[in-house]
This record gives sequence, structure tokens and C-alpha cells, in this order.
Amino acid sequence: MTQTRRLLRQFDLRARKGLGQHFLIDGEVLKRITSAAELTPADVVIEVGPGLGVLTRELARQAGWVIAIELDNKLAAALKQTLASFNNITIINDDVLRIEPQALLSELKDRFPQAIYSYKVVANLPYYITSPVLRHFLEASVKPQVMMVMVQKEVAEAIVAKPGEMSLLSVSVQFYGEPRIIGYVPAQCFYPAPKVDSAILRIDPYPQPTVAVADEGGFFDLVRAGFTAPRKQLVNSLAQGLGVSKGEVLSLLETASIVPQRRAETLTLEEWARLWQVFKEKKDVDHSGTGKD
Repeated sequence: MTQTRRLLRQFDLRARKGLGQHFLIDGEVLKRITSAAELTPADVVIEVGPGLGVLTRELARQAGWVIAIELDNKLAAALKQTLASFNNITIINDDVLRIEPQALLSELKDRFPQAIYSYKVVANLPYYITSPVLRHFLEASVKPQVMMVMVQKEVAEAIVAKPGEMSLLSVSVQFYGEPRIIGYVPAQCFYPAPKVDSAILRIDPYPQPTVAVADEGGFFDLVRAGFTAPRKQLVNSLAQGLGVSKGEVLSLLETASIVPQRRAETLTLEEWARLWQVFKEKKDVDHSGTGKD
């Protein structure tokens, strides 16, 4: 807390509520994050939202290279001063969602002793960009070896949910990797303290998505349609989300061997993939039919 307040005064900074800034002030939590990330001197780490650089310093001591991406101009300028003694830290003042990981690693390859195209993501994520950041890296052409992120407790629990409590978020993360909660972090471990507790979440991306889907965009359009009205029966939420008749959806569900009275939250990834395959085959048939004279 003392160090955090000193840095804020030194650089005339204050936590920006609009950017969801809450600075970690608990050393034990810091150790849990870095330990769970299993860092080695050969690792490249991309840190999102380094803030005042408390986690960044520890990452730089344990990993080979750290690329810290900070959106806040004043924080980025302060980090370049306070972390100047580290020759293995690169500060980038930009929006992480505008940066393609493969392009970033390629651009910075001259700073590494060898060309490296594998990396780990470690971050205390602002709550409001949790989902976009997770999707950004999990959908990237070059995915991280591991993601170790601090997120809102309820969001972490939603991400690791099993069928029966699934959501669009849990499907979109579990499609690409295996998530698990490492531990919980009380709100008082941050300054200023947020209104909710946090969780340390580890995601281990799969070499390939857990189910085979040729068109990921189309697959997620279907899943999104299914969660249009998640408390409704699947037949109704899909009809509403896809803008088709209830009878048409009933036929699709029957072909996919899915009971229409079920709700989207109960489906497994395998069932979503099976439903997508049926839906895609019907679209292909309809399309080829309309192309005939």
C-alpha cells in the first residue's frame, strides 16, 4: 500500500474508474500468480494492464522477457521510468485488442536472443475487458502456452462452469482451452478496493479446439443464438436467435438428437458441435437448392 501510494503521488496519478484500475497491494497474491504461471528464464510473458508495475517487476525477475501493454498514457510513461533498470522489459502504450500477438512477437524478435513465437499471458485484467481479452488471445493465430489472469470472482466461476450452468462465455473459453480457478483474492488486496472479490484463473489452451468445427465464426453464431434467451427452452431461444420458425428448429434438434425442451446452459460442447453440423448441412442443402434453375 505504501509503495502504491508513493508511486501515485510521485507521478501525479490516480486510479481511473473508467479503465477499471485497481492496483494489487498483496505480496502473497503476487507470489501465487507467478508460481502458478510456472515461469522460466526461457519464457516470454505478455502482461496486459501492468498498472504501476508491481507484477511486472516480479515477472521480469522470473521470466526471460516481459512485454507489458498499457493503455493509460500516464501510467505507460511512469512505467518507462520506474522500470528503466530492467533490460528485459518492453513497455507498449496501446490497446491490447488492436495488437495481434504473432505480429507483436515478430516486431520485437530483434530484442530477443532468438526468434520466439511462444509466450505466456499474465495479467490482472480490468473487469470490463475480461471477455474481449480472453477471446483475443484464445482466437489468435499464435495462442499463448498458458493464460494466468486475475478476474472477477463471478466471471471466473462462470468460465469454469459445467453443463447445467454453462453460458456463452464458458463455451467460448472451454472451446479453446481448459480453465481452472487457482484461488480467490479478497477485494482488500487491491487499492482502491473493488466492490467484489477476484479469482486467479489459469487457462491452458488446447493445440486444437476441443471439438472439430470447420467454421468457428458460424459455430459461435449458432451458440450465441442459443443463448439469446438462456432461460427459455432451446427450441424457443434458437428460433428467436436465428430468426427461423419453431418447426424448423424442432427438425434440427431432432436430427441432432437433442431434446427441444432443454435449455442452452445444459448443452455440452460436443452437443453444440453436433447441432452446428446439422445446421450447416441444412444450410448447404438450402443454398445448393436455391442455385438451381
